[in-house]
Amino acid sequence: MRGSESTRNSKSRKRIKNKYHKRYVQRAKEPRINKRIHALEVRLIGEQGEQLGVVSIFEALRQAGVLKLDLVEVSPMAKPPVCKIMDYGRFKYVQKKNASEAKKKQQVVELKEIQFRPKISSNDLDVKVTQIKKFISEGNKVKVVVFLKGREAAHPDIGFDMLRSILEGFSQEIEMESSPKMEGRQHIVMVISAKK
Repeated sequence: MRGSESTRNSKSRKRIKNKYHKRYVQRAKEPRINKRIHALEVRLIGEQGEQLGVVSIFEALRQAGVLKLDLVEVSPMAKPPVCKIMDYGRFKYVQKKNASEAKKKQQVVELKEIQFRPKISSNDLDVKVTQIKKFISEGNKVKVVVFLKGREAAHPDIGFDMLRSILEGFSQEIEMESSPKMEGRQHIVMVISAKK
């Protein structure tokens, strides 16, 4: 009995592994082209975007063949599915190029975290404030956290005063995204970023 269970489990694991395999997922994202389209009737769109009406799949494939182009299923969930006559290789190239351009223009904003204690020395405080300025000048958001330990937790006003004094150092350069607030019993948190 145990042997049959283990083989059954290994088969189901293989099935799951194959189902979520990288190639399987990639193939599911790509639109169906030419003879991979399963529908019997499709709404056909011409090469220049003109509507050619609802035709059989064989007629659509014939028209694409005459123009030496591909028939691409643009909207598979529509009734009937919408297919367009186009050069699929060029279509993929343009999509890839547009995606890479969008990625270049995209600016990634990271959330950096700086941690303080209420009994921090003035030199250490200056170092951390310069670190905050550096992060903000790079375009990142900064999460400022004040840790309260032991009896310090009974006096959160000390932590709030500390955050206010930090903000006064460069109030024109920054914008507060979330005001100072307690997170749990021992943390006072605030998020700041550069002014836009």
